Amino acid sequence: MQQEDVNQFRTQLRGQLIEPTDPGYEEARKVYNAMISKKPRLIAFCADVADVMAAVQFGKQQDLKVSIRSGGHNAGGLGICDDGLVIDLSRIKFVHVDPAARTVRVGGGCTWGDIDHATHAFGLAVPSGIISTTGVGGLTLGGGIGHLTRQYGLTIDNLLAADVVLADGKFVVASADDNSDLFWAIRGGGGNFGVVTSFLFQAHPVSIVCAGPMLWEMDQAADIMKWYREFIAQAPEEINGFFAFITVPPGPPFPEHLHFKKMCGIVWCYDGPMEQANEILGPLRNFRHPAFEFFVPMPFPMLQGMFDGLYAPGLQWYWKADFVNELGDEAVALHIKHGSELPTLHSTMHLYPINGAAHRAGNKDTPWSYRGAMWSEVIVGVDPDPANKDRIIEWARSYWEALHPYGAGGAYVNFMMENEGQDRIRASYQNNYNKLVELKTKYDPNNFFRVNQNIVPVAKGAA
Repeated sequence: MQQEDVNQFRTQLRGQLIEPTDPGYEEARKVYNAMISKKPRLIAFCADVADVMAAVQFGKQQDLKVSIRSGGHNAGGLGICDDGLVIDLSRIKFVHVDPAARTVRVGGGCTWGDIDHATHAFGLAVPSGIISTTGVGGLTLGGGIGHLTRQYGLTIDNLLAADVVLADGKFVVASADDNSDLFWAIRGGGGNFGVVTSFLFQAHPVSIVCAGPMLWEMDQAADIMKWYREFIAQAPEEINGFFAFITVPPGPPFPEHLHFKKMCGIVWCYDGPMEQANEILGPLRNFRHPAFEFFVPMPFPMLQGMFDGLYAPGLQWYWKADFVNELGDEAVALHIKHGSELPTLHSTMHLYPINGAAHRAGNKDTPWSYRGAMWSEVIVGVDPDPANKDRIIEWARSYWEALHPYGAGGAYVNFMMENEGQDRIRASYQNNYNKLVELKTKYDPNNFFRVNQNIVPVAKGAA
């Protein structure tokens, strides 16, 4: 690639092109996970769809490795690449709410905080994650789980249409009526099929929820986990709660005497009649009264941003994940053994329920092939200090290795690190993998979009 080519490419962009010699390069190459440090040759901050089309064409012409970055939150740092071209969507940022249709169209560079802010004004919300700084693109394309999963399904279950720039640089719309096979593929197949520049979502009436954490002493963890596994399997869909092992952060709303203490907890989100909120959890309080609780009415965006400060960009992250069908007594004991050994303040384990409304779709309706699973488990070693990298990795790996035999086989692709291997990807898509390969071969035969949890197309000339 010649500098003349780069200069010509720059003239085609309404946005900004950054090279390693530019003053903003070091900041521009950062992603959410500070354990990932890669040095791309070019970073294209695209201003619009035309910029994205030009960037894809340039990447093809120059035979560059290309990564796509929306919010930059991907666990494995797959929004960045060494020596290649980063197509950054963060400036394609707009949100348009149609309150009558209860739909919202958003730019591919939006974060979920952008969407929550806009929809909340109309008493609406779209099911998403639990950190508001997460990019809409990455979370959606991998599936999308969070506080509203049991009530309204995965994020992909609420996707109505998408604007996509394909590997040949062409623009298409994907929906149930247009390019329906592509629409199927992007609802869980990750960034394998194109660059999504906008999404159209179904929104739902959500405004004030009763939500927040309940915490118990670690010596009650077995009782709480066993109660929780029974409760969440048959609970009303309007209540969601994910189980966690945590080290209590030193700040509000937590009382000082609990600061830095290892505890277990459940983070609740109830979206129903407020007078029934405490009735539903009354049996839990009677069973094992929490050492602390902050289960109160709050605007939904407040819940979505509750952990933003604790998990700000720039921490070291190492993720391990599995889908889980059952939480037997042996698995509970192993969880407590490893969960009680959290190596750092930010390290944690979450069990996200993925039943309720998420079970209404079938395994073949979207690439997400674990519609019968009860939880998506994620074990994350997290710390601000790079010196603790080996420590948090070792803890997360040993925890995962102990629990993996009790899992369902695959994992949520958004919770997977880079280079976990094709066997893990196959296991995560199960019987949908071959169909994904067919569609990858159709829409991206040369594997242009390969910096992802990659679906490998059939090689040209292969039988």
